[in-house]
Amino acid sequence: MRSRGFEGMVCSAADVLGALGDRWGTLLMRDLLLGLTRYEDLRRSTGATNATLSDRLRELEANGLVERRRYQTRPDRYEYLPTPRGRDLKLLLTAMVQIGDTWNLADREGPPLRFVDTRTGRRVALALVDAETREPVSAGHVAVEAGCGADAVMRWRLERAAALRKAGSDAGPVSADGDATPRAR
Repeated sequence: MRSRGFEGMVCSAADVLGALGDRWGTLLMRDLLLGLTRYEDLRRSTGATNATLSDRLRELEANGLVERRRYQTRPDRYEYLPTPRGRDLKLLLTAMVQIGDTWNLADREGPPLRFVDTRTGRRVALALVDAETREPVSAGHVAVEAGCGADAVMRWRLERAAALRKAGSDAGPVSADGDATPRAR
């Protein structure tokens, strides 16, 4: 997988952001997950220039999020379909929409999108649950720990954040006298 701007960083969130590329990649994945598959529809929906749209679609394809499939010959025309990896981003899209609805920065009368259960028609929401019991967990009770794939920089991030939390919000800036801050990768 090729990603822009986050090479060498050991972080799953950075991997996803790198695969998306930028806001255009995110908006294209939104539209693809909503069911728009044709170039002209994607251009019209996003307002991206032809150069930007073509570049981002190639990037999403190179990163394994999109599959390009010819649907017409003479002239050749293609549609773009999310791959299984691309469809995984529906969770991210749902979370972003849920947060955006809560923030309501545009002061809308109501949410522009609703995610519903196809069997019941009732709205669905993402929630944190215990991985074993599936019981709901409050966001305030969720902590982050280093996983087996964490490198020294990720471990430093977590240790530094814990030290700052322990010291309180008045900890001040990081000292310049030898605080061994690993170089971010």
